[in-house]
Amino acid sequence: MSLLRSLRLFLDARTGSFPAGSLQLQSPQPWHTIHAASWLSASSSSKELLMKLRQKTGYSFVNCKKALETCGGDLKKAEIWLHKQAQKEGWSKATKLSGRKTKEGLIGLLQEGNTTVLVEVNCETDFVSRNLKFQQLVQQVALGTMLHCQSLKDQLSTYSKGFLNSSELSGLPAGPDREHSLKDQLALAIGKLGENMTLKRAAWVKVPSGFYVGSYVHGAMHSPSLHNLVLGKYGALVICETSEQKANLEDLGRRLGQHVVGMAPLSVGSLDDEPGGEAETKMLSQPYLLDPSITLGQYVQPHGVSVVDFVRFECGELEEATEAE
Repeated sequence: MSLLRSLRLFLDARTGSFPAGSLQLQSPQPWHTIHAASWLSASSSSKELLMKLRQKTGYSFVNCKKALETCGGDLKKAEIWLHKQAQKEGWSKATKLSGRKTKEGLIGLLQEGNTTVLVEVNCETDFVSRNLKFQQLVQQVALGTMLHCQSLKDQLSTYSKGFLNSSELSGLPAGPDREHSLKDQLALAIGKLGENMTLKRAAWVKVPSGFYVGSYVHGAMHSPSLHNLVLGKYGALVICETSEQKANLEDLGRRLGQHVVGMAPLSVGSLDDEPGGEAETKMLSQPYLLDPSITLGQYVQPHGVSVVDFVRFECGELEEATEAE
């Protein structure tokens, strides 16, 4: 076939007029693909829809376009379709990556009223731990733990403390609607970021009047989009009992948390413990981190509070302990 005849046939195909007896070229696309995509070329608001879907979901331009084509331009249906596809991809990736070690990650601290939670979420690299999507996963885990703790109906006469392991944490609802679990959110994050991740553990503390929870996160990062969540590599909660509300409790609690992070005590001990020997692992008889000339007990006593308990999280420490064993 000559080049001139080929061009003529192409032009005839575009205008819809074919000479008698000529060969009509068929489109390789099935009719339903053309029909589904027609709204993109015909609708003047298609770009606006694409931008809205991208901004709302964070998925790529290609995936958002495919979702809108599949759903005939229905924004809500396209969003649901995207989440379902991401869930499938996330579970698939989670299965493939499940054997890879997760030594990095973040500790998240969240306080609301008389309740404080500390969570650990792990990933493979420090690079991913600095990604906003990973930090949003830590936020979801902290909020899920907070909702769980607040749902426990207990009459507090003293403080209460609890822990959740990886399996318990994974099964918690991701929000008040209870539609998705934290395990589902984990799969979505793995699908988006392409690394193995683990919901390692959580701790929570609730206190009645007369108690105070001091807190500290080392290397703290704050993000406006993460509200009250504080992120870092180490975190500590220190539970204090006080006979009256004092103005400087927040600063005192932060200093006590710094000591727990830096000195890593194993128990509280008592003011009667003599420094040295086994007492070096007892918090109150340890040299005070910010002034080693005195013990922590000697620092606390003039402030009129009693240290009764603490929680310390170090990111990746459980992974290292497992390897050592």
